[in-house]
Amino acid sequence: MSAVVSSVFPVVRPMKADDVQWVYAVEKVAYDFPWTEHIFHDCLRVGYYCSVLECNDGLIGHGIMSTGVGECHMLNICIHPDYQRQGFGNKLVCYLLDLAYWQKVRHAYLEVRQSNNGAIRLYERLGFEVIGVRKDYYPVGDNQREDALILSRELGPDIGRG
Repeated sequence: MSAVVSSVFPVVRPMKADDVQWVYAVEKVAYDFPWTEHIFHDCLRVGYYCSVLECNDGLIGHGIMSTGVGECHMLNICIHPDYQRQGFGNKLVCYLLDLAYWQKVRHAYLEVRQSNNGAIRLYERLGFEVIGVRKDYYPVGDNQREDALILSRELGPDIGRG
């Protein structure tokens, strides 16, 4: 008797141009207003830190981060809905924060939809705190907009222990 077991042991690695079509596919499933393939190609072209989360099922998430002058900005953190709430978002964010820390970045920023309670809880567990609000930042349809919470945290060697 044999059984096929599909286990998920995700690995974070740098995004390649060949990944963009798969990254975009995850983005479209996860968000009502996804980034375009062109935006992902631009992020690679300008040298942002672009990473994918890959398991034996394929690409299940991605993260885009810019850095400069001792700061990083988490621009896009996305996990396929089928893989959310399993610790993969935590793994991806910690990877990017660790990468930023070793690049001498000491402060991280990100925006999150005020209605995205799961992501807000994740970021707070990782030491992020709300520092402000961007009014009407995200589209929600029918010419409506949603505010974004601005979150921040200092970086140190404790990343991933949030």
